[in-house]
Amino acid sequence: MKKKGHPVKGVTAGSIAEEMEIEPGDRLLYVNGKEIKDVFDYHYAVNDEYLEIRIQKPNSEEWELEIEKDYEDDLGIEFEEGLMDSCRSCKNKCMFCFIDQLPPGMRETLYFKDDDARLSFLQGNYITLTNMSEEDIDRVIFYKLSPINISVHTTNKELRCKMLHNRFAGDALDKIRKLYDAGITMNGQIVLCKNVNDGKELEKTIQDLAAYIPHMQSVSVVPVGLTKYRDNLMHLDKFERTDALEVLKLIHRRQDILYKEYGTRFIHASDEWYITAGLAIPEAADYEGYLQIENGVGMVRSLMDEFKEYYDSITGDTRIKSLSLATGMLAAPIMKDLMVRINQKYPNIHISVYPIINEFFGPDITVAGLLTGRDIMKQLKGRELGDYLILPDVLLRNGERVLLDDITVDDIKNTLQTEIRIVQSDGKSLINAVVD
Repeated sequence: MKKKGHPVKGVTAGSIAEEMEIEPGDRLLYVNGKEIKDVFDYHYAVNDEYLEIRIQKPNSEEWELEIEKDYEDDLGIEFEEGLMDSCRSCKNKCMFCFIDQLPPGMRETLYFKDDDARLSFLQGNYITLTNMSEEDIDRVIFYKLSPINISVHTTNKELRCKMLHNRFAGDALDKIRKLYDAGITMNGQIVLCKNVNDGKELEKTIQDLAAYIPHMQSVSVVPVGLTKYRDNLMHLDKFERTDALEVLKLIHRRQDILYKEYGTRFIHASDEWYITAGLAIPEAADYEGYLQIENGVGMVRSLMDEFKEYYDSITGDTRIKSLSLATGMLAAPIMKDLMVRINQKYPNIHISVYPIINEFFGPDITVAGLLTGRDIMKQLKGRELGDYLILPDVLLRNGERVLLDDITVDDIKNTLQTEIRIVQSDGKSLINAVVD
């Protein structure tokens, strides 16, 4: 039988919880006489000046604690479950789902599909709304959780049911109107599939979503990612250069219309479209605050501008060194251009940029964040790497020095017999990693 309450994992030193002798292993039972469902219930409940908290000790003894504090003071409790509840898995079977395209034998956590509105608020994950009841929507509105990031894909209800392989997927779009009416800030995402939701369908989707401005503050369009592991999945074609040009032409036309009407471009293409089309990356102002940079929208422009700002502040010198940098096929030309600029101020630094072909997932996967340690080691073995090899931090699992295929940074270091430097995804960090 499931135990009552929420287990305490840790207590912050010097916090109210430590002062009240709350310890790891205790369980939080009630706050002000009410059971706590999840992390949002908890934070809402403890935002008060007077609390009555019931704690159960490991020996089953229960303590009633009275706490007086400032209104928004945190208690300093870390729970074993970040959500204080189990994460909700996805009920859809999307035709473009990347997780369905993973090879067998990877770590179990990679195969879990989340579709949890709480993670949308806490971590920026995108949700389809098919997993949310009316009560869930009401809780989002009650707690004023913003922004909520929504995977829309299309506003054609019949087509959305087909794309998500869920007969309720079309009706789930009605929840956007309810969130809009309540003033909840939203961002939208469209995963574009060739000859499915592009062309006229895309134009209609953009037009329909624009009706939710300003609470729907931005919508991104990203190309479907296709690995080589698509056996028994619906056939989808990749977007070629001519396709990318057509997609961008449509998006730019809608941007111009929306900017005149609403003062916002609203709809944004991910960087991959511009690189595939061979077009220049838009200027920073076009991204209107980089609302979806974590979704690959404006990441290249941000990097280039940060690079230029820091680059213009340094004078350069004649230091002598040799190093290498590895990245995905998509970003490699950009990295090469930036390294050429560094050489203009540091002519004696020899920099080798190595584009890594994604053999693990297939060559159509070109982003750096999906490279594996095995591909890096295989393709760089015996190459001239210099004093050290630079790798982007997007390769790593959050907070750990481990790549998607469980190869560690130390594994790469030992195999290639060279120092590894992990660089953050900003221009200053990139220059310092090369020059320092």
